[in-house]
Amino acid sequence: MNRVRRLLLASTLTVTTLITSSASADIAIVVNAGSGIDQLTRSDAVNIFMGRYRKLPTGNVALPVDSSSLKARFYRALVNKDLAEINSYWARLVFSGEASPPQQIASSDDVHQLVIQNMNALSYVDGANVPDDMHVVLMLGE
Repeated sequence: MNRVRRLLLASTLTVTTLITSSASADIAIVVNAGSGIDQLTRSDAVNIFMGRYRKLPTGNVALPVDSSSLKARFYRALVNKDLAEINSYWARLVFSGEASPPQQIASSDDVHQLVIQNMNALSYVDGANVPDDMHVVLMLGE
C-alpha cells in the first residue's frame, strides 16, 4: 500500500509540474521573417508597446499588435503590470492625446496574418508555438 501512495504522489507531482511549466511558458515577441529585424532589446520592446516611441531598429514606424489571448501574460512579463494597470495607463495617454495603444487583435490566427502581411508589425506569441514565417526578436520569461 505504501508503494501505491508513493506512485500516486509522484504522478500528482509530475502532472502539477507539467501544468505549471506549460502555464508559464515564455512569450516570444515576433516580426515578419522578412522584416530585416534580427532582435529587439527589452527596452525597445517596452518603449514600443508602451507607446513611448514607435520606431523599429530599421527606422520604419512600428505597428505593435496586442493579442487578446496572451495580453495579460505579456504585460506581466514585459513590465510587471496587470491588465487593470495597463488599461489605466493607456486611458491616461489616450485622454491626453499623447499616444495610441497597440492595435487589438482577438485571435492568434488574426495576429499571425497581420504580422506576416505587414513588415512593420510586431506582436507576441507563446514561445512554444512560433510559426515558421515569423522571426523571434525577443523572448520574455515569466
